[in-house]
Amino acid sequence: MQPGPAPAQPRAPRPAPPLTAARAGAALGAGCLGAVALVTAAATAVLATLTGGLFSSPPSSTARADIPPPMLTLYQQAAPSCPGLPWPVLAGIGEVETDHGRAPSLVSSAGAVGPMQFMPDTFPDYALPVPPGGAAPPTPWDPTDAVYAAARMLCRNGAPQDLHGALHAYNHSDSYVAEVLAQAADYAGRPALQPPSRPPTPAAAIAIAFARTPLGTPYEWGGPGDPGHGYDCSGLTQAAYAAAGVPLPRVAQDQYDDTPHLPAVDPPLPGDLVFYGPSVHDATHVGLYLGAGQMIDAPHTGAVVRVEPFRRPHDHYLGATRPAPPGAP
Repeated sequence: MQPGPAPAQPRAPRPAPPLTAARAGAALGAGCLGAVALVTAAATAVLATLTGGLFSSPPSSTARADIPPPMLTLYQQAAPSCPGLPWPVLAGIGEVETDHGRAPSLVSSAGAVGPMQFMPDTFPDYALPVPPGGAAPPTPWDPTDAVYAAARMLCRNGAPQDLHGALHAYNHSDSYVAEVLAQAADYAGRPALQPPSRPPTPAAAIAIAFARTPLGTPYEWGGPGDPGHGYDCSGLTQAAYAAAGVPLPRVAQDQYDDTPHLPAVDPPLPGDLVFYGPSVHDATHVGLYLGAGQMIDAPHTGAVVRVEPFRRPHDHYLGATRPAPPGAP
């Protein structure tokens, strides 16, 4: 193959990246009450937030310091091959996968290879036409071929109109999607997120106060919270917002589908619902965000309603929604 851009000096090794879409699929799980999946507006919200003027700006100082110049040029040159694809998304993939080719090994445990981590039998689907400066024949080991192939794969799977879905096709992991988008925002120069400075809305304050009353109550699958009964995750959030005059559906997936989604790069505010699960089609858990990185939730059988961190490693976080009283703007 033709030599690609020379990698920069290696940094400290990153943890091994998750299996990519170009590599393998992910398992599905069960919801709090076996919720039924629906397509949500999350992808639209992410796209509107990330692909406006934000990604048309020059690379941020972080991007220029972090990305080897030949790779930065490649990301910028390859993105237009998928019209409307923001170049920082390609850069985010390159960072998460192999630290832009700096990883100690460019072969994953699943057999994915090269800087963008393609399975050898998947790469040919996206290898042609050979991009300018690519290898002949094309190979996933060549940075030029790999970056252009990644852009084609995203495009074929819905980018830029469904950026979330395209990234999820690249790697069947919502935590992976969130990590790539966060890295992309950093490379685009989006200001650092700030903690919320305003208090909860009246409805959110009532919901939080209600959710605190059963702290210490044992989890009960499908529990209504009546005397002698506990709650499950979605039962607690439903009852909390019912006390505030905001009706919610019963199960986690339906609550995820039926409440307004926050853009993926925005932090939750007190009273927001925070969701977890293998995919946006399979929300398996919901909690009520308190602020300062904490939530109230009814976690699982054998646990009690409790306050705990809303983010943990490998938590399959899907995002937050913001319930509002009927008729609220």
